[in-house]
Amino acid sequence: MGNQAKAIVVELLESAGIEVNGNRPYDIQIHDERFYKRVINEAYLGFGESYMDGWWDSERLDELITKLALAKLDEKIKGNWKIALHLLRSKLFNLQTSSRSFEVGQKHYDIGNDLYEAMLDKRMNYTSAYWKNASNLDEAQEAKLELVCKKLNLEEGMTILELGCGFGSFAGYAAEKYGVKVTGYTVSKNQYEYAKERYKDLPVEFKLADYRTAEGQYDRVISIGIMEHVGYKNYRTYMEVVKRTLKFDGIGFIHTIGRNDSATTANPWITKYIFPNGMLPSIAQLSKAMENIFVIEDLHNFGPDYDPTLMAWYNNVNTAWDELKKKYDERFKRMWDFYLLSSAAGFRSRDTQLWQFVFTHEGRKQPDVRVC
Repeated sequence: MGNQAKAIVVELLESAGIEVNGNRPYDIQIHDERFYKRVINEAYLGFGESYMDGWWDSERLDELITKLALAKLDEKIKGNWKIALHLLRSKLFNLQTSSRSFEVGQKHYDIGNDLYEAMLDKRMNYTSAYWKNASNLDEAQEAKLELVCKKLNLEEGMTILELGCGFGSFAGYAAEKYGVKVTGYTVSKNQYEYAKERYKDLPVEFKLADYRTAEGQYDRVISIGIMEHVGYKNYRTYMEVVKRTLKFDGIGFIHTIGRNDSATTANPWITKYIFPNGMLPSIAQLSKAMENIFVIEDLHNFGPDYDPTLMAWYNNVNTAWDELKKKYDERFKRMWDFYLLSSAAGFRSRDTQLWQFVFTHEGRKQPDVRVC
């Protein structure tokens, strides 16, 4: 099996333009021959875990994975029963229930603010920046926040409900620049404590609670980066939450990573090590969830902007690693590198997208949201 597995994997890599132990930056350097059988048996999960274990390297991991994605190698390797079980669990069970919603906060967002402060921009945005007229990460993230505010047609005194508020970057920006009042929900204790302290002098309120518990009515209801955690069984529930909390003449907004096809499961390596119970929606899934509730007024895709955002985060982490390694070990570093660089490859290959939806209640006069 060993020799056969090696021959199959080498042939697959060559079909993507990747040479084993080649001299190009994106070629793969194999340190442990067990790599081949592991990839055959466990597909992408084994590919990522073997990198974490130091079984292989690539000088340009982002470029290597981009080439693999463009060659659609994931469709050519069928996983074993572990992968099949992962797919079955996603179909049979709701992995994004209220009781599970805090798991991603505990396992990802609460890793340590020191890591995120080193990696992110000065406002601590943990979603894609908007690079159209920006020359650095801080400028690009402010441009993203301004883009959102413009699409929302914000006016002083308005009330905003933010489902999934992260470290409070949007809430702080909108309150400071536009004089609005923001209520934000998060399932991360660290994010909640950070945002509450940083923006204590602004008209913002943060709640450590699941989005499904949101109450009241607001002029605007938005989410920036929560839909990736909602799950396909709950897209309609999310829309119903927005329906009951959004005033009739209000505007709804969603900023989310998405995929080109409608799937009911996620990348097993990502869900195991990075985002427990995560899942990327498709346009079809989200539009179906909006049927007979909302009218989509605008749909904007700037997925390619996530590539330089992720590369900036990767560079920031590597610049700060001498300090961060006092707390995080080398296996964590390899895991985090694989996460950031494989994600960049997803956007570079156009496998993944970044969408902003603007929508309103049925029957409401159409707002002007054409700002880009």
